Amino acid sequence: MNKATFLFSHGAGADSNSDFMQSMARLIATDDIQVIRFDFPYMLRRQQTGKKSPPDRIDKLKAAFLEQVSAINTPYLFIGGKSMGGRVATMIAEKAKPHGIICFGYPFHPPGKPEKTRTEHLKDLSIPCLILQGTRDTFGKPQEVASYQLSDQIEIHWLQDGNHSLETLKRSPITTEQTWQLAAEQVGNFMLTQIRKDK
Repeated sequence: MNKATFLFSHGAGADSNSDFMQSMARLIATDDIQVIRFDFPYMLRRQQTGKKSPPDRIDKLKAAFLEQVSAINTPYLFIGGKSMGGRVATMIAEKAKPHGIICFGYPFHPPGKPEKTRTEHLKDLSIPCLILQGTRDTFGKPQEVASYQLSDQIEIHWLQDGNHSLETLKRSPITTEQTWQLAAEQVGNFMLTQIRKDK
């Protein structure tokens, strides 16, 4: 039996089979860590009908995530996701009580609207949380994020030249594939650290 499970949710626009989700799941998975990807109900509807629809309201997203959590039996549960999925994970964490939260490209604010922050609930977060953020991410850049009041349970790891999907530029000294590998290593280290604390 796997020692730990990472329940991994997608962002607003692409489903659990996107290149990012598939690649990251593959890079994180080990003999000791299993990764379970899932799709929110609106994305399942989109897959069935072929029609694009916006994400459900936040309460419905939270309920869907908690339903996935309740179906998992694992000694060590970690929850998180890409962008919106990571945000929803942070919002259900106090109820779900995972060993940790992992966010890729946290949407600190909508692009071009830095005044509309999505950080209020992060001030008092009591669950350890790792945020992997690209320095070019239009949803939250280093200077902006440094000004936020965030819980000391939140650890932010910046990935040089990464965008919202942690993709780098062609001229960057590090490739997208290498950046994703680094992100996966950070996740593995974070999970093992939280598991050790629990023993």
